[in-house]
Amino acid sequence: MAQTEHGLILFEDAHLVVVNKPAGVNTHVPGPYAGEGVFDWLRHREPRWASLAIIHRLDKETSGVMAFSKTALANHSLTGQFTGRQVDKKYLLLTDRPVKQSELIAKSALVRTGAKYVSRPAHAGGQMAETRFRIVNSSTGITLVEARPRTGRTHQIRVHAADHGFPILGDTLYGGSPASRLCLHSAELTIAHPATGKPTTFTAPVNFDACTPFALRSAFIDSRETNACRFSHGAADGFPGWYVDRLGDYLLSQSEKPLTAPREKVLSNWLAEFSLRGAYHKILQRQIHACAANAASPQLVLGEPAPERFVISENSLKFELSFTEGCSVGLFLDQRDNRRRLLTGHVAAGFPLRESRIADRQSPMEILNTFAYTCGFSVAAAKAGARVTSLDLSKKYLAWGERNFLLNDLNPEQHDFIYGDVFEWLRRLARKHRCFDIVVLDPPTFSRSKAGRTFQVEKNYGELVAAALPLLKPEGILFASTNSAKIEPEMFLKILERSIGSSGRRILRQHYAPQPPDFPVCREEPAYLKTVWFKLS
Repeated sequence: MAQTEHGLILFEDAHLVVVNKPAGVNTHVPGPYAGEGVFDWLRHREPRWASLAIIHRLDKETSGVMAFSKTALANHSLTGQFTGRQVDKKYLLLTDRPVKQSELIAKSALVRTGAKYVSRPAHAGGQMAETRFRIVNSSTGITLVEARPRTGRTHQIRVHAADHGFPILGDTLYGGSPASRLCLHSAELTIAHPATGKPTTFTAPVNFDACTPFALRSAFIDSRETNACRFSHGAADGFPGWYVDRLGDYLLSQSEKPLTAPREKVLSNWLAEFSLRGAYHKILQRQIHACAANAASPQLVLGEPAPERFVISENSLKFELSFTEGCSVGLFLDQRDNRRRLLTGHVAAGFPLRESRIADRQSPMEILNTFAYTCGFSVAAAKAGARVTSLDLSKKYLAWGERNFLLNDLNPEQHDFIYGDVFEWLRRLARKHRCFDIVVLDPPTFSRSKAGRTFQVEKNYGELVAAALPLLKPEGILFASTNSAKIEPEMFLKILERSIGSSGRRILRQHYAPQPPDFPVCREEPAYLKTVWFKLS
């Protein structure tokens, strides 16, 4: 058994995966279309994690050690240990209120009242909870307290700390002072290893002063493979209306208003912290199609200017970007995990891109990437060995895509780049009886062809699916995506399912993939990206 260097994974062997959960992410997905929890992200990330099971949970805003089982043996053993109170758990918390006793034991029955839990006497019918507290140290009005829960009730440490006059810093639900995060961390977990029975302890150090958004991103994004991600996703990261992307050596700031002095200072700090070269700002336009490229392009605000073209890394692939091309810089970061699915051949737990039949492996997969833009999906698929047809209405972007192929040591001449209207070419390809293993549909929310044909996601997506399905092989895979905020996930799925059903095809397998972790979702910053993978008869 050995520890791993992954930002999220503390330990893995044949039976266990132990993680250091960052604050700000759920243990598991709270709803069918919300952002993934740690469990969901892991289970769909790698085939070896497909059978993970949840043994215990941490609150969304609590960080630290959490274990998942990989085998039936581990599931049975750990469930018994947690139920039998044979697991030793140590938490650390901060409070800015005086703690009157150096050590104390809190016991009460916990009863839910709305979003909170409250303590009641043991006879009140609630579940009994017991927590032992001990002061670790205290200075400048802040006290570090160790908490060892004997039971595993929801919110029990938070409730018991508040009951005894020292609510946790950042826990405003239970009377704590506001802070950048809930200062509660699962620091240590000791179990009997399910295979050997030997006591095994897992630890995760804590730094309550660390920037929570960056801790979350470093847990899920391997900086050795990827240097392009979202640093700030609006209200979900505490910056309403402000979105900042790291793009290699540069930052791209976006908002509907000019950059304010406090936010410019934040950018300056990030440039220094991550040794970046410059920061740009772009004012988001509601009517982007009416803007000239120079008006829509971001402007340098700090540091040195970027070259006209520069390269970033994503999942060890390389992509060319530019700040001089108007509305988009050349890559949509929110599709990073979907590009990875094409690269790895793994969509989700129990959902490979290709079944493991020998006959299938002898010939390359054929993939059609419509609305290809700069061919990000195409590059990922081609790098995995597929033969890709990229279709787009812009010769400029297709040429950009060919440069992306060359950046990744891929020969563009071994693939097809087709210029023209997507609907027209879907009909042409169908007449030629072309068939593909995978069809990628990721259209813009609005587009207009040279002939004046308009495409609007909310009106024409079903028509697009109907035009694409004749090109999809039996047991082929359809990837459908939209970033239209006007369509709710349920409506998007209804559009897709209706079109698939009308074609006479059946859905054999389906996976809804939400926004990646660096695009977190909250009530004030709801999800906008909707992506679905289908395997069809």
